[in-house]
Amino acid sequence: MACEFAPAPSPWQAAPRPPASGRAWPLAHRLEAAGEARKITEEVLADWGIADEAADSVLLTVSELVTNAVEHAQPPLNFELSRDLGKRRVHIEVSDGGPAATHGAWAAGRAPYEHGRGLEIIQQITAAHGDRQEPGHAIHWADVNATA
Repeated sequence: MACEFAPAPSPWQAAPRPPASGRAWPLAHRLEAAGEARKITEEVLADWGIADEAADSVLLTVSELVTNAVEHAQPPLNFELSRDLGKRRVHIEVSDGGPAATHGAWAAGRAPYEHGRGLEIIQQITAAHGDRQEPGHAIHWADVNATA
């Protein structure tokens, strides 16, 4: 008799599409995109009345996901924010054109120990995170606990 084992759950997993209660923005595929995304996020979180501590975690997560997309993926670059009032979470999505053949200038110009901690940070401050592939692009997402 064959025995089947379920794989251990990974903290980096695929997620279903979130409810269409958020907004999306295209970003230029350049290092300044992370700052632009943070500015957008600050305005949205203020409109939603998200508490400062949660807002800090959302902003850091946005910055890490957008920076990773600029440094390690191809354009186009898109950014989405939505919220799940039932779970009291902010959902972040960053989509890109898939893996780039070479790293971006910032990552390529640094020693290995100077980068690569972004996913560790995301794992520590998010309730869940993962990625999914769709035709022509990759989507990296994270959910951050947030109270209004």
